[in-house]
Amino acid sequence: MKPWRLLIAIAAAALLTNAIDASAQSYPTRPIILVVPFPPGGATDPIGRIVAERMGRFLGQSVLVENTTGAGGSIGVARVVRAAPDGYVLGIGHVGSHVINGAIYPQYDLLKDLEPVALIASNTTFLVSRTGVPAANLKELIAWARVNKDKVSIGSSGPGSPAHVSGVYFKQLTDSQAQIIQYRGAGPAMQDLIAGHIDLYFDQAMSAVPNIRAGRVKAYAVTGPTRTATAPEVPTVDEAGLPGLYMAVWHGLWAPKGTPKSIIARLNSAVVETLADPAVRQRLGDLGQDIPARDQQSPEALGAYQKAEIEKWWPLIKAAGIKAE
Repeated sequence: MKPWRLLIAIAAAALLTNAIDASAQSYPTRPIILVVPFPPGGATDPIGRIVAERMGRFLGQSVLVENTTGAGGSIGVARVVRAAPDGYVLGIGHVGSHVINGAIYPQYDLLKDLEPVALIASNTTFLVSRTGVPAANLKELIAWARVNKDKVSIGSSGPGSPAHVSGVYFKQLTDSQAQIIQYRGAGPAMQDLIAGHIDLYFDQAMSAVPNIRAGRVKAYAVTGPTRTATAPEVPTVDEAGLPGLYMAVWHGLWAPKGTPKSIIARLNSAVVETLADPAVRQRLGDLGQDIPARDQQSPEALGAYQKAEIEKWWPLIKAAGIKAE
């Protein structure tokens, strides 16, 4: 390259950098879109709306929720991946959309094509059954599943969903031959469980706990190392006899790759303040969500956690041959 062309390129790059820095310093100057990759009715939509409203007050601009749904959340994630890296299109998602889907819908790189902003909330799932299952505890349930082999059915809220992967993991750890029955969402799966059409389901706290309290389903364990405050009487899988069957449905916030670090930092500050708000904590708690510790709310912590989850779940997903339908 000729010296004068090199000088022009350097000057152009400097002007672009200065423009980005100036834009970041004044950010935000217009409303922000928060892409929710799932429809209303599950946990992600209300979590997104609670966080968006409070973040908007911190940022001084509205954060507008946009439900961009389909393909297990991958269409919404792709919307964020392809957006301009200027902080005006963000995405919320969970272990399904931002870990599991990467092994099933390989249209982008979840670690390279997004910038982590913050871990928002997490909840372990509950292993529940129809009320007619004769087992009184998890050890008896495992024995019952082994004896009845492929007559036992486990509901799934869709191929590659956390409930599906949990069912596959349960089969692997218990050497069970249970059949996994696919549904279009958690609602229909839980309805069939309550009606007695399927035997088992891994459900999130938001819907599991009310059904447990009402006696519509039986609870055997929570899929985490500690009991949950929403149903402290339900033992962990470690306590109940199936150590290591952990599945946390956690939610995080991401921006497109290349979003300036100053904007990421401002967005992270907005999330941190949001999660410190007692009213927000109460509302998320009512949904069965646990707020991560302050040191787990950084972009770096979310990135490390997401990477560790990919390394844990992708081999199981690929070995089980889980595919999109």
